[in-house]
Amino acid sequence: MRFFSVALATLALVAAPILAAPGPLKTIQKFKGETNGGYIVKFKEGVARKSLINKLKLNATVDWELLNGFAGILDTDSLNTLRAHEDVEYIVEDGIMHTMTTQTNAPWGLQRISQDAKLSSTSTSDLTYTYTYDSSAGSRVDIYVVDTGIYTSHSDFGGRASWGTSFGGYAASDGNGHGTHCAGTAAGTRYGVAKKANLIAVKVLSDAGSGSTSDIVSGLNWVLTQSKSTGRPTIVSMSLGGSASTALDNAVTSLTSGGVHVAVAAGNDNTNAANTSPARATSAITVGASTIADARASFSNYGSVVDIFAPGQYVTSAWIGSTTATNNISGTSMATPHIAGLIAYLISKDGNVTPAAMSTKIQSLAVKNALTSIPSGTVNYLANNA
Repeated sequence: MRFFSVALATLALVAAPILAAPGPLKTIQKFKGETNGGYIVKFKEGVARKSLINKLKLNATVDWELLNGFAGILDTDSLNTLRAHEDVEYIVEDGIMHTMTTQTNAPWGLQRISQDAKLSSTSTSDLTYTYTYDSSAGSRVDIYVVDTGIYTSHSDFGGRASWGTSFGGYAASDGNGHGTHCAGTAAGTRYGVAKKANLIAVKVLSDAGSGSTSDIVSGLNWVLTQSKSTGRPTIVSMSLGGSASTALDNAVTSLTSGGVHVAVAAGNDNTNAANTSPARATSAITVGASTIADARASFSNYGSVVDIFAPGQYVTSAWIGSTTATNNISGTSMATPHIAGLIAYLISKDGNVTPAAMSTKIQSLAVKNALTSIPSGTVNYLANNA
């Protein structure tokens, strides 16, 4: 409400109160694909989210410091109130994300990331490859596997894997195997890159391999809190993705701004990753998949948002079902934990740096122009640990 005064000769006249015309309603960002029927609302920086949620009597299922916002099921009136509110930055549909595994039926990838030359063998099932690495091996570094969970009792983890938390009402177990496989590649004793790193399970995907964006953001928010609490170098390995989501991208940005390193999968659709999340998040290290023959995997996404390639086709790692179970599967999901493990490895070997500096380091260490089938506009960088 504003008051205007006008001086006419010696008589001061006060105008009647004038109400500002309502501004245009903000457009709700649509999610291309399945949603859970809810919305994610981001408030502007400096807005007291809890106070505003209470004031507007909103049905918030969860709110986050990470995004300064909340997720919830909103009726039309609440949505329109938020769309018109000056303190709201954006509103997005709460979309469903999925794992990025291409199921097939040792790990050669470890040798490939520890030498410049192409491998002489083409057997992806053999567990006879040589992996050369520094004995620090990721010690005193935490890798949070944001996925379907981790079978923490698997022998390959040597007691270094622990259960963190679950979102979405899921049980505290990995009934899928995807998260366990990724954890094994990142930091397993036999199958992993960083053999002394700690592994923490953050279950945000169901045993069917899917989950809502809001549950994933909740998982990342929890990781940020844990990282601040422990003070230890922290990495998120996120082998999941879906359609573009500003909320998920912003959550990744908030993590990296808080010093947390984030490795994400480029996706398995043989398309430009620029329209997928979290692959398009600029502060994440986005990982494409390579083959034992040093080619881009036929399924791997590509484009300018891809920062690095790593072994991702026919990768053997830990699995569920028994403490010695393994599986040999493919996907950018399998490439991503190679990079999460490599980040942990480099931190323990050389010391921690900012996420941006780590991204630069990963690229500077990479073997250049070793891969075939790399589209124009995509880096030809294959991960290497030295």
